[in-house]
Amino acid sequence: MQIEKIPLADWINSLVDRLSHFAGFFNSITNFFQTIINAFQAVFDVLPEWLFIILILGLTYWAKRDSKKWGLLIFELFGLLLIWNLDYWRDMTQTLTLVLTSGLITVVLGVPLGILMAKSRITDQIVKPILDLMQTMPAFVYLIPAVAFFGIGMVPGVLASVIFAMPPTVRMTNLGIRQVPADLIEAADAYGATSWQKLLKVQLPLAKSTLMAGINQSLMLSLSMVVIASMIGALGLGTQVYFAVGRNDAGAGFTAGIAVVILAIILDRITQAFNSKRH
Repeated sequence: MQIEKIPLADWINSLVDRLSHFAGFFNSITNFFQTIINAFQAVFDVLPEWLFIILILGLTYWAKRDSKKWGLLIFELFGLLLIWNLDYWRDMTQTLTLVLTSGLITVVLGVPLGILMAKSRITDQIVKPILDLMQTMPAFVYLIPAVAFFGIGMVPGVLASVIFAMPPTVRMTNLGIRQVPADLIEAADAYGATSWQKLLKVQLPLAKSTLMAGINQSLMLSLSMVVIASMIGALGLGTQVYFAVGRNDAGAGFTAGIAVVILAIILDRITQAFNSKRH
């Protein structure tokens, strides 16, 4: 006996078609995120390459307090000079724009959602399966609705990166809030602290390390999306890798990949330095 196939794909296509009728709403989102993207890119375009390198070195020196900072500073100097020499500077700043924009959106949306999950058992039970879906769904799948709703360019690339990269920030925020010792919460209650005071002065400061670890993971996942996002028009180093694959140019692909690796290491080490920094 032949079992009738569930028309799941047809249902999803029908939903996408219905949502595509809200073009004005999606255009508003596109314009808002494009403004953020343009702001980041404008800053990077104004900064001369040498000044950008100095700022990165200064930020690292200020944030990293241990003796290993000198090795990192040397790596950043030679790594950024190599990207400049290979003529990938503009591509690197476009990639950094994509990563920082998606990272900003991830933090703005993910941290409050993680806090809400820690405070509400119902929210936790509802959101966890959604996060599982977001993390395990192949990243290429996100490109289809992104193009359908937002066209091609940097905006759909950013939004696809946000969906793919948000789960670690949400999960680690939730975990960090839940790991705050109960006796400290009881002490805050005894002193008459309000819910906001407990959150801002007790829970978030104590959850900082866990929360920053989640943000770090989200940034790395956003960076891993640059090549995939280049398939829908997102500019940057991913575009160079994508073109090199199309031309079967191993040298160009490898050099662009090296630039991605350098950028990834710099972002990773700086966010880790802010995590360990003590004021």
